[in-house]
Amino acid sequence: MVLLLMFKLGIIFVVSAVWQQAHATFYGGSDASGTMGGACGYGNLNIDGYGIKTAALSTALFNDGKSCGGCYQIVCDARKAPQWCLKGTFITITATNFCPPNFALPNDNGGWCNPPRPHFDMSQPAFQTIAKYRAGIVPIFYRRVGCRRSGNIRFTINGRDYFELVLISNVGGGGEISKVWIKGSKKNQWESMSMNWGANWQSLSYLNGQSLSFRVQLTNGRTRTAINVAPSNWRFGQSFKSNVQF
Repeated sequence: MVLLLMFKLGIIFVVSAVWQQAHATFYGGSDASGTMGGACGYGNLNIDGYGIKTAALSTALFNDGKSCGGCYQIVCDARKAPQWCLKGTFITITATNFCPPNFALPNDNGGWCNPPRPHFDMSQPAFQTIAKYRAGIVPIFYRRVGCRRSGNIRFTINGRDYFELVLISNVGGGGEISKVWIKGSKKNQWESMSMNWGANWQSLSYLNGQSLSFRVQLTNGRTRTAINVAPSNWRFGQSFKSNVQF
């Protein structure tokens, strides 16, 4: 296995090959207000459990939204950019947005999120924990890690009759959702939902007037079941906190 030598607090330590190379930039302003919302469908990232330690992923990493909610540990590559990196500082971010390609610019000069480049457009506060503001762009190492969340999984129900569009947020563990099921209290079977966009999953059943339960499976296969999360008098536009977490 290829090993990478990195420096932390002046001490050499060894990192396994699960670390991969990429670059990082930043967006959203010094207070990260410009990062709210985004291609994963999360609204206020503070309410939805993600805060300001977030990033928009390039096409190579975003995977058509399947990477939404996933967590990555990032460290600046001080070997390549010693003048810009803050040595020994790591940060764990959550994927909450998509960094679109800019084919009018070359991959190595402005088109940072063009395929096939893996790239993280981090919130400005997150970026400044690993590198200096003036750098603009820095080489990094990154790896997938588990997500730690405060509180339990949250379900926000939008849509209309015969169309429930459910945003699933504040997901811990692996973070990335692979399958979702829904069940109304008047039904005996679980119904498979389909991903609509980002972290929004849809059902085409009439479930009004029923308490709703959800089953969520992550890409690592782990599954949690939240029974009667929404009461029978739920309304579109409401959010409900479950009693389960990964």
